[in-house]
Amino acid sequence: MKHYLYAAGIIIQFFTVVPLHRTLPMERAELRAVLQLFPLLGLAKGLLYAAVFWSLIEWSPFSALSIAFLVWLLPVLLTGGLHLDGWMDWADAHFSFRDQEKRLSILSDPRAGAFGVLALVLLLAAKFVFVYETVLAGSQYAVFLVLIPFLAQLLTGLFLQFTPPTKREGLAAFFQKGQARSLPYIYGIFLVAMAFFFMWEPLFWVMTGASWMYFVFIRQGMQKEFGGVTGDLLGAAQEGAELLLWMIMWLSVSFVTG
Repeated sequence: MKHYLYAAGIIIQFFTVVPLHRTLPMERAELRAVLQLFPLLGLAKGLLYAAVFWSLIEWSPFSALSIAFLVWLLPVLLTGGLHLDGWMDWADAHFSFRDQEKRLSILSDPRAGAFGVLALVLLLAAKFVFVYETVLAGSQYAVFLVLIPFLAQLLTGLFLQFTPPTKREGLAAFFQKGQARSLPYIYGIFLVAMAFFFMWEPLFWVMTGASWMYFVFIRQGMQKEFGGVTGDLLGAAQEGAELLLWMIMWLSVSFVTG
């Protein structure tokens, strides 16, 4: 049990801006527990987003535009924009259309290029539009916000489990020390539990199916373009997954509310 308590602390230290000033053990057992808890991290974030979304619509005097801005801003405030840097680095490397070695060099370059800045603007703008349209549709969609970070975080664990690292050092290789054969089965249990609550909701099945196709496509792209996964690519993949799921939410509310 203590491994999971340490793992929870590691998750807070690495993936949120919540201050936790404590030195924690980061051996294989703790890292294995971290990967196992990834879906719970996503679930916790999703519950927070859903609660804020619902509360602001139902109880606040704010306009739909203001509520959308606050909901859009919340993940950035919670994580400190942790994955946005990876998104920008991926865009610079991907759109360089260079060979694998050069792409990896661009990926590790701390400077932001034109493609990275453009990709960041497009990501944030598109996500804001999707959030705003969902806010206009009403508070009944709050429950589906739980699924977005849950599925995206679960995919991050799958990328770590099934994609080789590009190098022996780095954040991805570090967390891959926690790989275990049981991990896909544990994630399957989480998915079954979520399916129990969303069994009769077509949107759940659409989001889950889209997440699986996204995983297959992005994993192949990582291996083809970069030779594996890095910390930056994990961040980019998670941002891309959340954007995809927000887009599905937007399409759903658009067709329903017409």
